[in-house]
Amino acid sequence: MLLKNGWHRAVHRNPSLARTGLVARTSLAATQRHWAVNGRYASVQAGENKTGHINAGANEGILFFNNVFPLKIQKLLGIPFTSKDHTPRFLNYIISPSITGTDPTKIIENASTKANISIQATNTLLRLKEGGAFVKFTHDGSTPDSELEKVLKQYLKENPVKPWWSPFRKMQVNLVKGRPWVEDMFRLPTSRIKVEFIPSEPGEEAVELSQEQLYAFFRPYGKLADIKMQPPDSKVLPKSASLDFARMQKAIMARNCMHGYLVTEAEGGGKKGTVLRLTYEQKIKPHWIRDWLVNHPRIVIPIIAALVATITVAVFDPIRTWFVKAHITRSLHIQDNAVYQWIKGYATDIIRWNRKDDDDSGMEAIWDDRKGNIEQIQTWLMETADTFIIVQGPRGSGKRELVVDQALKDKKDKVIIDCKPIQEARGDSATINAAAAQVGYRPVFSWMNSISGMVDMAAQGATGVKTGFSETVDSQLSKIWNNTTTALRQIALENRHKQDKDAHLGDDEWLEAHPERRPVVIIDNFLHKSQEGGMVYEKIADWAARLTTANIAHVVFLTNDVSYSKSLSKALPDRVFRQIGLSDCSPEVAKKFVINHLDADVDDDPPLKDGSPKELPSQTRTDLGELDTCIDLLGGRLTDLEFLARRIKTGETPTKAVNEIIDQSASEILKMYLFGSNDDGSARKWNSEQAWLLIKQLAANDTLRYNEIILSDTYKSGGEAVLHALEQAELISVVSGPNGRPASIKAGKPVYHSAFKRLTEDHVLKSKLDLAILTDLTKVENATIEKCENELLLLSKLKSQPAQMMPRIQYLLAKLAASQEKVERYEGEGKVLKKVLGEEY
Repeated sequence: MLLKNGWHRAVHRNPSLARTGLVARTSLAATQRHWAVNGRYASVQAGENKTGHINAGANEGILFFNNVFPLKIQKLLGIPFTSKDHTPRFLNYIISPSITGTDPTKIIENASTKANISIQATNTLLRLKEGGAFVKFTHDGSTPDSELEKVLKQYLKENPVKPWWSPFRKMQVNLVKGRPWVEDMFRLPTSRIKVEFIPSEPGEEAVELSQEQLYAFFRPYGKLADIKMQPPDSKVLPKSASLDFARMQKAIMARNCMHGYLVTEAEGGGKKGTVLRLTYEQKIKPHWIRDWLVNHPRIVIPIIAALVATITVAVFDPIRTWFVKAHITRSLHIQDNAVYQWIKGYATDIIRWNRKDDDDSGMEAIWDDRKGNIEQIQTWLMETADTFIIVQGPRGSGKRELVVDQALKDKKDKVIIDCKPIQEARGDSATINAAAAQVGYRPVFSWMNSISGMVDMAAQGATGVKTGFSETVDSQLSKIWNNTTTALRQIALENRHKQDKDAHLGDDEWLEAHPERRPVVIIDNFLHKSQEGGMVYEKIADWAARLTTANIAHVVFLTNDVSYSKSLSKALPDRVFRQIGLSDCSPEVAKKFVINHLDADVDDDPPLKDGSPKELPSQTRTDLGELDTCIDLLGGRLTDLEFLARRIKTGETPTKAVNEIIDQSASEILKMYLFGSNDDGSARKWNSEQAWLLIKQLAANDTLRYNEIILSDTYKSGGEAVLHALEQAELISVVSGPNGRPASIKAGKPVYHSAFKRLTEDHVLKSKLDLAILTDLTKVENATIEKCENELLLLSKLKSQPAQMMPRIQYLLAKLAASQEKVERYEGEGKVLKKVLGEEY
């Protein structure tokens, strides 16, 4: 702001001031309008007449005041509804110097009055981005500029000015010694100043000042943190140095007061003098964060991996746990919603469409026969016992229906984990997705496993060490089971309330005291293809052991494998399992099941219009007397009995239906065990001769001795592994004897026994496979003969044959003769078989 008596002198010296609005008005109101931070003063950001400089003549000087405006006021430039060159008008009432008390002209007026000196402000240039203002002043010449500066500093020291935005930092003033460059470019001030040494005249040579000289020039403006000189061997011109001030406000004051200062020869500036050109310099070089991250992979990559893991645990784990809980409690299943159930029941009363599923028809007979097993499982679930419940039985014996549909039909909180899709999944991502789908674990980023693996390999190549960024299938499965554990525990504790008589107990003690509150985990198809999925089953068994020992949930295993105890004993080595073995139905129950299955559809039909009673197939059909014989051939496997009932419903007689089932089973045996290959194209672990030997002998006998088969010549090579593979493929079933050892061999399904007989009745097939067995046995005996001959030839080459060698020679000769006799017998039998193959189709 200008003083009233300074206005005329300023206009007289520079008439353009009246046009550009660089000077203030005389009245107080005009002064306040002049100082308003508005568009009229955007132009003065570029110096006098937008030249970028301020010129001072005789008896004139320039002062720089800081802390006139907030230092970060430039960030408000360009906000909505304002111009990029103008500040918002509402700031007039917030940071106007006439309001905040930071008016430099007012300070000059008060100081001159108090010190009785002649100094008058003639021009003011605002520096919004630097938070200060230049003030041009005049004086009578009787007092040096340095003395005027001391007077103003003393006045501000005795009368500190602290604006509201900076209550701890006082307003300061310094005399401008150089020729300030007043630019309005968007260059923000920093605490580092770059000092360039420029010659005073073109063609002259500038002198590079030393650190001591620079310190002497710039230390009065504030504490210096460091002075960095340009390297002596640098070819960059002009020469320069960097000054780091402790505070940015001090750097702003030094830059505005010393820019363009001429260092004379006396001050060490050379013969013609050296001009100091000052610019703000960024302390942080561009892209330093990116460069640091790229240049330190051994530190950055593990940190990124840790951050990703932390974010995953903090953000996604609660979401996944919620989805698992919703899957177990079925809160997202509309079929279990009370409103949906009411609407469905109301609609069913109008439109009768609730027919029974054919698969459930006739199951009452089975459940009546297995009522004891159902009650036993329900009793175990009410007891506190940290062990497994195991239901073992052949495939198709109704294990899952027994447990889920009968024993747990009134249990709301249960989760079924089917191991079959997990085991049969191909690839790591498919395995993770299959496991997550069983428990409702989502979101699943299984595709990230492959990408993170490649990133980990690249990082290992760059750093030489593993970063742990990628995760194995083992760790991913552990995450899924751990989240499921958390969800199960929360579900078990949801029923706890403050009025409970056991409210004083801890969570673990409460769970132990209330086994009926625990959810149930059913693990179906456990040890399905156990020879391929050791890791999956081991993880599931260990996880189930943690659930039971921590009293979080009851665990029920459903398995077809009779050797399940070997796998589960590793997870719970000091526990006795609770076991239920399911076998095929008895003939009486099987017959009742088929008859109930036939009558189920008639029971669901609407009553006849004439009111006569419905005619049931069991009462009207005359061919059902054949069921006794048919069930003896078919056996008591539930899946086969359902297939029989469906075929009888279509109008076939029981005898014809059973024959069709047996023929179909015989065709499956030919394709799966004798002539075909595995479904996935992999090599089978048995050959056709080994499978046919079992088929032929089981067709003649219901049961075979396990060790007798192992000792046969056909099973000399890897006999036990072959039998285990055939058991997994369900051609046979191995029955355990005392102490759990394998004792006997039976057909994999009851219908297979009849199918075996059907296959042996085919003379051409029997001759072909028997001939293959004879050929294989002949090879074995010929190998024995060759071995004996080679050893006898070696013994015959000895010069002397002591008497001790005679027993060995006699042994070899007898063995050779026995093998020769077998070869001749095999060839004789083979001729008969070849004759059959040559004469019959």
